[in-house]
Amino acid sequence: MCYVIVNAEKPEQVVVKPVKPLAPGLQDKIKLVPIDLKNRPTWYKENVYPPNKVPALEHNNEVKGESLDLIKYIDSHFEGPSLFPDDPAKKQFADELLSYIDSFYKTVTSSFKGEGTEAGIAFDNIETALTKFEDGPLFLGQFSLVDIAYAPFIERFHPFLLDVKKYDITLGRPKLATWI
Repeated sequence: MCYVIVNAEKPEQVVVKPVKPLAPGLQDKIKLVPIDLKNRPTWYKENVYPPNKVPALEHNNEVKGESLDLIKYIDSHFEGPSLFPDDPAKKQFADELLSYIDSFYKTVTSSFKGEGTEAGIAFDNIETALTKFEDGPLFLGQFSLVDIAYAPFIERFHPFLLDVKKYDITLGRPKLATWI
């Protein structure tokens, strides 16, 4: 049995659910333990994950707490289709895209605060990434960890930029529009 500690107010945002949707019996192997983020129990920081962030996964006496690490761990330790492609070129590109996430996030959020106008360039980079492989509408042509990693950010950025900044990230970016 493994345990995933989640935000009690938003348990539907747990990354575990979409990670291995076809894996038979995975839900029987994972126990969700909701905690209140505003009043985190002391046992969580002391006994589970010292950085005190959620989600966290405890399995085989090992704890993972960073979302990408957690997803990679689930991918390699549970049955189901892999979230990484077999193609070496796609694996390499996946690593490049995963290493770009922090920069992408910082670039876009700085535009929220008026500290920069580089959000368009960040979304142009996403559009370019989505054109690299033509065997599907996803980053690597097939559903992968890269799609899982970018989805929460783009899912939030798109409506915010449209409503607040009147900026449509899909305008002139047909691949991104299809991906969304």
